[in-house]
Amino acid sequence: MLIPAIILGSMGVVFGAFLTFFSIKFKAEENPLLTQLYEFMPNANCGACGLLGCSAFADMLAEGKVSPEKCLMLSDENIQKICSLLGIKKSERDKYVARVMCFGGKNAKKRFDYTSVRSCNALNSLFNTNMECDYGCLGMGDCVKVCPVGAISMNENNLPVIDSEKCIGCGKCVKECPKQIIKLTPYDKTVYIACSSHNRGPVVIRACKTGCIGCGKCAKVCPQQAITMEDNLAIIDYTKCNNCGKCIEECPKKIIFDASVIDKLEALA
Repeated sequence: MLIPAIILGSMGVVFGAFLTFFSIKFKAEENPLLTQLYEFMPNANCGACGLLGCSAFADMLAEGKVSPEKCLMLSDENIQKICSLLGIKKSERDKYVARVMCFGGKNAKKRFDYTSVRSCNALNSLFNTNMECDYGCLGMGDCVKVCPVGAISMNENNLPVIDSEKCIGCGKCVKECPKQIIKLTPYDKTVYIACSSHNRGPVVIRACKTGCIGCGKCAKVCPQQAITMEDNLAIIDYTKCNNCGKCIEECPKKIIFDASVIDKLEALA
């Protein structure tokens, strides 16, 4: 029974591939514009644009239903070529990158060892967390698995590290993280607070060596008034932040970082 099932399944995959190929080919022949647009597609089929793949995105482009900038994997050069082909004006695209708002990892205390399915979402569904901090990274790397450009890796501290130069800001890791500790921030705003805990200081200290204790010193020293305290956690308003770094120097727990500095250190490592 197993062998016939495998054969039938394989035949289905082959026929499906042929049907997809010929449907695209004939569709392109019907509309020469599609053939030209397909040449500029990244062919990653990452789904970051919200569509089923690059061919679907090209179809929508040809029909004028999406802007080229919506594809985060298109280079500026190819966006310009597509705009010229479609006779439209190229819009500036704001670049966003993902930041990990947690510096717990091995610095955080565990309630128990989790040895079942290695998945943040599985652990979260079963127990919410196995850490003393209810807000911290679970360290199973679900975000690594969904990144379409390989911009995320797990470091020795059991935390995800995001390569700012590779990250396209698609937000897939943001959606995948069950603890919501990955956020999209403007690429040119490099200062970020690596904690997501809303617990009071004493609770944070018991749970993690590197959590925000809600002291508010960063907010007081910020010359742009870009930092506010919200439910025991420091939050940065990126419309005001100018990367001056004074909050980094002031933080007693040393959990405010400049991503541009970290990226340089990672490159040298």
